Amino acid sequence: MKSSYAIQTENLTKQFGNITALDNLTLNVAHGITFGLLGPNGAGKTTTVRLLTCIIKPTSGTAFVNGINLKDADKIKAITGLLPEQPGVFGKLTAVEFLEFMGSLYNVSPTILNDRIEDLIEMFDLDERKNDLLETYSRGMKQKILLASALVNDPAILFLDEPTSNLDPQAARMVKDLIKQLSKKLEKTVFICSHMLPLVEEICDRIGIIVKGTLLFEGIIPEILAETHSKTLEEAYLKLAGTKATEKELLAWRQF
Repeated sequence: MKSSYAIQTENLTKQFGNITALDNLTLNVAHGITFGLLGPNGAGKTTTVRLLTCIIKPTSGTAFVNGINLKDADKIKAITGLLPEQPGVFGKLTAVEFLEFMGSLYNVSPTILNDRIEDLIEMFDLDERKNDLLETYSRGMKQKILLASALVNDPAILFLDEPTSNLDPQAARMVKDLIKQLSKKLEKTVFICSHMLPLVEEICDRIGIIVKGTLLFEGIIPEILAETHSKTLEEAYLKLAGTKATEKELLAWRQF
């Protein structure tokens, strides 16, 4: 199954014992767009990202990332970047040291790495704090350096799992603006997982809605509004996903 898509899956399935976390996901994501996979907690979003970044293996089905089969895990890891939902930084390292460490994991040559780190430090407006220990950074600043670390290998595709989770409104705004820059200025394909409707509505070109491991919709927001005869994405989401999820699950995003 070869294609020109950045991400292509066909009947991708992951089971953990008797639990089906992802059920026959078939999805095509074009190059150069920001795609948002939207769903309540436990819907299968993180499982999808972990499969596509080769952290775990599928139970069945196939997938290609930038034309590379999931079986070629090392090749996929080399051309993707990942910001997990609960990332961590080494507090006793400076921003530059942390990026040097992350670059070494990707075997980025020192000559290229030094220039790239300088570019990322400038892009994320961290120049004045680049030699400070990360333990002195605010949560928003740590999220900046984590985003930078996900770009240190110059990935073709960037996976972001709940990128604004646990951030205050000001820090969340900063991260959303940075994500917009990634697709526009760096022409990256960005794959975002979130249960927060306002986030995906603001920054994603296309969205998918997943509930209990099943993809219920994929397309642009006007299409889902027309399909569900809704005026807002929230209304459409509740109509479409309401038969698959509880009210508590569907409205979880309101906590944030």
